[in-house]
Amino acid sequence: MKVEANWGWMTIDGRRYDGDVVIHVDGAVTPRETALSLSYRKEMFHTPLSERELHFLSAERPEVVIVAAGHKGMLTLTPAAKEMLDAYATKVVLTPEAARLASVEGRRFVAIFHLTC
Repeated sequence: MKVEANWGWMTIDGRRYDGDVVIHVDGAVTPRETALSLSYRKEMFHTPLSERELHFLSAERPEVVIVAAGHKGMLTLTPAAKEMLDAYATKVVLTPEAARLASVEGRRFVAIFHLTC
């Protein structure tokens, strides 16, 4: 899989995406469900990645979860999301590094991409 990330958009195997996305274990790409985390925005300044968005992990059972925290690392995780992610090998990195990791990861992975800040 070839993943490249830019500010506000990315390509996955040559296909362009113009918003936050999730790459699933089977390679499917879906929009990130940020609406599920909006209620945390006031207390965390930025819409975080919450446990509500991670509901699919137990069914997919990835070996690795890659979290692209934005180009400046502004995406935070709620405490409950951090607790859920403790069950997986998790890498929370800047978005360009997450794209690089997703491109070379050989294990079953899920990647959650925040494409701006």
